Amino acid sequence: MNWYLSKIVYRIICGEGLHTPQFDEQLRLIEAENESVAFAKARSFGYREEEMFLNEKQHLVRWEFINVSELYKLTALIDGAELYSKIHESENPDLYITTVHKKATDIQSGSTHKYLQLL
Repeated sequence: MNWYLSKIVYRIICGEGLHTPQFDEQLRLIEAENESVAFAKARSFGYREEEMFLNEKQHLVRWEFINVSELYKLTALIDGAELYSKIHESENPDLYITTVHKKATDIQSGSTHKYLQLL
């Protein structure tokens, strides 16, 4: 078996969708025999985890699976290897930097989840 890193993309639509388009990009580990099986498995996760619910304002929110946009075979686990990078643009760089520092403090103080547990 091999390990693959996949990027699964969802569109988030609230109500009639009259808002700035939102997309959620999720990185997922996939265990599979080969690339085609890994791709099919990633798509299966995407469709299976589509969701609809009412938000706090009682508006319907839909998470619609778009597709698998990236798939990489992991050949080795290397300490410090870059797995993902995204450039973030902000109108308020000081607020962005403060938020990053706050998240780091939360991690150090143990007030965040230590492990991701998938059920």
